[in-house]
Amino acid sequence: MSGWELARLLLADAWWSGLTAVGFAMLFNVPRRQLPGAFLAGALGHSARSLSVELGAPLEVAALAGAVVVGIVGNLLAWRLASPTFVFTVPGVIPMVPGVFAFRTMMAILRLTTAMPDEGPVLLADAGILAIRTALILAALALGLSVPRLLFRHPRPVV
Repeated sequence: MSGWELARLLLADAWWSGLTAVGFAMLFNVPRRQLPGAFLAGALGHSARSLSVELGAPLEVAALAGAVVVGIVGNLLAWRLASPTFVFTVPGVIPMVPGVFAFRTMMAILRLTTAMPDEGPVLLADAGILAIRTALILAALALGLSVPRLLFRHPRPVV
C-alpha cells in the first residue's frame, strides 16, 4: 500500500471512528463542550490501532496500542478541561470493542448444538480460539486505558 493510500485510509478511519465515539458520548449524555474531545480520543485511538494492524501487528497488540493512545488523550483532555477522564476514554475506546469476534464466538457455540459428532471437536476449537481472542482484545483495551493513568500522575486531581 502506498503512502497516499495509507494516509487516506487512516483519515477515513479517524473520521468514522470519531463519529462513532461522539455518537456513544451523546448516548451517555456527555456535555456538548466535551464532544470534540470524545471525537479526538476515538479518532486517534482507532487510527493508532489501524496503523498498527497495517504495520503487521496482531489485532490484540494493535488494540493495546490504540487503547494507550485513547488513555493518554483522555487523561490530557481531562486535565486540560477539568472533566472526568471517563468522559473521553469510554466513548473513545468503544469503536475498538471486538463485536465481530464476540458474535462469531456465539455463533460457533450455537453451531455446536446442531453439529454432527465428528464436527464437534473442530467447532469447539474454533469457538475456543474466537473466545480467547475476544477476551485478549478486551483485556488489552482495559490495560491500555489503565497504563497512562498509572504512569502519568497529575499534581492536582482532575475533578
